[in-house]
Amino acid sequence: MFARLRSDIQCILERDPAARSAWEVLTLYPGLHAVVLHRPAHWCWHHGLRWLGAFIAHFARWVTGIEIHPGAKIGERVFFDHAMGVVVGETAEIGDGCTIYQGVTLGGTSLYKGTKRHPTLGRDVVVSAGAKVLGGFTVGDGARIGANAVVIKPVPAGATAVGIPARIIPGTPAQREAAGGRETFLAYGVTQSDDPLSLAMRGLIDNASSQEHQIALLWQAIETLSAGRGQKAECVPSDAARDECFEAEKLTQLVGK
Repeated sequence: MFARLRSDIQCILERDPAARSAWEVLTLYPGLHAVVLHRPAHWCWHHGLRWLGAFIAHFARWVTGIEIHPGAKIGERVFFDHAMGVVVGETAEIGDGCTIYQGVTLGGTSLYKGTKRHPTLGRDVVVSAGAKVLGGFTVGDGARIGANAVVIKPVPAGATAVGIPARIIPGTPAQREAAGGRETFLAYGVTQSDDPLSLAMRGLIDNASSQEHQIALLWQAIETLSAGRGQKAECVPSDAARDECFEAEKLTQLVGK
């Protein structure tokens, strides 16, 4: 019991730069209190004491602002950071090492009792502020859910899901952000380069700029060949794009770098 509590405190000290001491975490972190209170509630729920389990969960919600159904399964070293307004459904499962921020809902889309209605989070998943993960599917190990994303389908291991409805970005954030191959913890799970729409727009802008450059080179080559033969460049229209005027840099700034 105490070893598990020490592990919970240590994981918070590792992931939250605002945490100054173990005593501060133990006394002032509602995310830790919610996890500690959930364990007896979960035990009661699965040993026939469902009213008592629900009462402990209700008390924990009143004290911490975090609502965890006593039937939910929570692994070790799970950190609810800030976490006001978090809702975890009855059949939800949270794997070891997960980090969940404020306003997150692990909800269900089915009304049938006895079915797997809520999501399963693998190990080391980060669910950012305001995200909604809805359904009885699995979010793979090391996946990241962006802030305010609405996830309604499985997320592969190591991928990042952002947007409404969530779109999947392959590859782990660590692969995109690691320096010298060292994996680091990313607060809130996503980076500025994780928006798939911005990535697509930047790709289109780069492609359009490249095409204009190629067209300008072609017209310049035609003019040079015509002049070398002593002929007028009658085949070159007066409005031919000999110079590049596509403002790719400005458009890239608009969609975000």
